[in-house]
Amino acid sequence: QHGRVKIKSTAQQEEEKRKEREKKLKAFVSARDAVLKKRSAGEHDEEALQLTQQLLSSNPDFATLWNYRREVLLHLETLREKDEVQKLYESELHFIEACLKVNPKSYGCWHHRSWVNTRLPQPDWTRELGLCDRCLSLDERNFHCWDYRRVVVKESGVSVKQELQFTDRLIGSNFSNYSSWHYRSTLLPQLHPQPAPDPAPNTSPSPTASPQIHSHRVCEEQLLKEYELAHNAFFTDPNDQSAWFYYRWLLGRSEREEMISCVYVSRERQRVSVAFSKTVHSEGLMLVLDGQPQQVQWRSAHPRFRHSPVWLCDLPPGSVSDISNEHNLTVHWTEKHTHRDCALYTGSAESWCRDSATDQELFRSELSVEKSSVLQAELQSCNQLLELEPQNKWCLLTIILLMRALDPLGHEKETLAHFQTLKEVDPMRSTYYSDLCSKFLIENTILKMEYAEVRVFSLSNKNLTTLCHLDQLLLVLEADDNAIESLEGLYHLPKLEEVSLRNNQICKLSDLESLASCTKLTRLDLCGNPVHKTANIEAELSQLLPLVTALSL
Repeated sequence: QHGRVKIKSTAQQEEEKRKEREKKLKAFVSARDAVLKKRSAGEHDEEALQLTQQLLSSNPDFATLWNYRREVLLHLETLREKDEVQKLYESELHFIEACLKVNPKSYGCWHHRSWVNTRLPQPDWTRELGLCDRCLSLDERNFHCWDYRRVVVKESGVSVKQELQFTDRLIGSNFSNYSSWHYRSTLLPQLHPQPAPDPAPNTSPSPTASPQIHSHRVCEEQLLKEYELAHNAFFTDPNDQSAWFYYRWLLGRSEREEMISCVYVSRERQRVSVAFSKTVHSEGLMLVLDGQPQQVQWRSAHPRFRHSPVWLCDLPPGSVSDISNEHNLTVHWTEKHTHRDCALYTGSAESWCRDSATDQELFRSELSVEKSSVLQAELQSCNQLLELEPQNKWCLLTIILLMRALDPLGHEKETLAHFQTLKEVDPMRSTYYSDLCSKFLIENTILKMEYAEVRVFSLSNKNLTTLCHLDQLLLVLEADDNAIESLEGLYHLPKLEEVSLRNNQICKLSDLESLASCTKLTRLDLCGNPVHKTANIEAELSQLLPLVTALSL
């Protein structure tokens, strides 16, 4: 065996590693206890800096030690001259840089570095910007570094234009740089804002709003350039999601404003219902009846939700019950400086005021319809890519959203076909696509009946998996032959009289609990649902829904 290197067995190597780890852990615990003891004793000296430095060099995520270092540094600051303080904190920056090499995503390091620069008599922000550049070149998704960079940019006075050029460089070298695309989306509205439109009727501008620009929107000229940049990215790599997300942001820039879309008043129920374009809180809602402010309690259409698209209130008893009187109501929403009027005429049992613009754009909030010619061109581009990449899920979903922005009813057949392809090429998200498709089909049904006096809201045989937008509901709901499992959306619909849910997937009695809040519901058809196998189903339903007199199982 002479002359041969003795090779240790695996078991021996593992045992030696274990002993080494134990030794390091023991030393770490001992040093930690010594540091915590010093802190408890209120000792803020150089030794405290040395001890915390030893520990943080190997574990930069020990937040308590960074806190202690700050206490020590603040104390030492009071004992030294200005030039010595500068050197003290410059030394601290070098130490943090060493810690960042151990863990470039250490929150404690980046937070402490930000703090140190606020204490430095003469901070070098150019150096800090260079550090960010180096770190992001090593890991472009280091979000702690991105957060720190925003602080540095603000403090150093780097222009938005320079930062946009910085994202140009990063995206140019790697289209998959999602963080750069996102950062770009925060810069563009600052550099290329879209001029604000004229205020809509019945609205007043917010006193805090800028009179020149519209926040979060980008002018059309720049948008065309951004579309081209996104095209270059996803035509180069159609399966990379970064550019697709950015493209969706560009297309979705014109979200509907928060506004009162409808006010409804009923003499019989002595109630006012207010519908909004988005889910909102009831703060700032005020009701004026015949010129007199009313003390009313607003409640959500769904008691579990603090934010709701529909809010209700009861009028003072007898205030509008006399059908021979005419009344004027105004709902004020002080939070958005807007209001909507509604007249209850003589002989009318009910009245409502809807916003015709909201009707037109009822379900087009995800994509802008301001420039339909531009969107049409974008749809053509995406269709060209789909010919090359017929199974690209990002392209398919974007085409669906573009079609809904341009003409939801005209493109319904193509949209359904694209959803089917999506479910085949991306089966893991099949349920999401089914729910989204259901939502769009219900929206289309509502759009078709918008101006028709229809009693029945028919959603039968549409392969629905979910129910939504039921605040639009009239008297009868038909949703036979679908795949509905839950009736969560059927809540507090005071006019609903009849529901037909034949041949769906309702399995449990608890799935029907929301129907108890529909106080005029008298007819319910559940034939062909698994729930009919429940023991004592008729007695149980009678207890749950005592007002239902015509039940089919």
